[in-house]
Amino acid sequence: MTTLRAASRRLLTPRLFLSWKPQASSIQVRPVLASGHITSRFPAPCAIRHSSHSPLGGAPASSRKMITVQTLRNLHKKGEPITMLTAHDFPSAYAAEAAGMEVILVGDSLAMVALGMHDTSEITLEDMLLHCRSVARAAQTAFTVGDMPMGSYEVSPEQALQSAIRIVKEGRVQAVKLEGGEEMAPTIKRITSAGIPVVAHIGLTPQRQNALGGFRVQGKSTAGALKLLTDALAVQEAGAFMMVLEAVPAEIASIITQKLKVPTIGIGAGNGCSGQVLVQIDMAGNFPPGRFLPKFVKKYADVWAETVKGIEQYRTEVKSRAYPSEQYTYPAPEEDVAEFRRIVDEIPEKK
Repeated sequence: MTTLRAASRRLLTPRLFLSWKPQASSIQVRPVLASGHITSRFPAPCAIRHSSHSPLGGAPASSRKMITVQTLRNLHKKGEPITMLTAHDFPSAYAAEAAGMEVILVGDSLAMVALGMHDTSEITLEDMLLHCRSVARAAQTAFTVGDMPMGSYEVSPEQALQSAIRIVKEGRVQAVKLEGGEEMAPTIKRITSAGIPVVAHIGLTPQRQNALGGFRVQGKSTAGALKLLTDALAVQEAGAFMMVLEAVPAEIASIITQKLKVPTIGIGAGNGCSGQVLVQIDMAGNFPPGRFLPKFVKKYADVWAETVKGIEQYRTEVKSRAYPSEQYTYPAPEEDVAEFRRIVDEIPEKK
């Protein structure tokens, strides 16, 4: 204590002030004013975080129990629709969790909506792992599913299993989703035999858009509908505990759903499915004007317009110096400001 008091009475000259580099201990020193000399009045560090890049925080608090495969099966058994929404990072997953989504899908659609890629075929397994981890940190109770990207499962069931293990182990999600019907049954069986839950995806499979002739509705003809039913029964038999039906006529999807023992999640497949999924950016309206939206997307908000409006107002206020006003600044004691100004005025200008 004596040493600290002695240090607090150390007088600073302008030259010493300019060369001063505070150490961990000296930051806590508050020297007293000595007539005709410079003193330091810097306060000890504050425990409150004053940072523009402070973390969003942990997962949102929730009284809801963890959603599991069994939870989803119970919802299906009761006939209660299952809610699923995509998320591609911590904030979007945080919002989905806070809104009570039962399933959060880290969809490979993030290739376009989050990474600006042309289509889903560009995204890699490493990309998906990064985004899965980000989403998993926010999903405290929601059941999380990670998409298997193109190229990570088609070569063989063994390749698919290795990729699925990485998505669950490194991506920290609870299940994987893969595209394909009857031809993917051996792959689904191999993954599920290792204890990894699988969500199948039939109908319009975006990873295969080139083979399908683009993004076309599937199952419109009798033959096409029968093919979908065959695929659905095959992936169910292989062990998929749930499946996505995309871009399928509502009546066809409803009939297929009634023939299955596992829940179906529709996206552009009518309300006869066991649940629904949408891409979060689409349904939240977080995209610029003029962007194409599939027929089945309902826009529930206009996040883009509100965001641009806020940014424009921020720019205007910065240009006019209206921001930051006194409300958004940190004050300092007048005597310290006056002393600091006097110190600065005494410092000779560099030539």
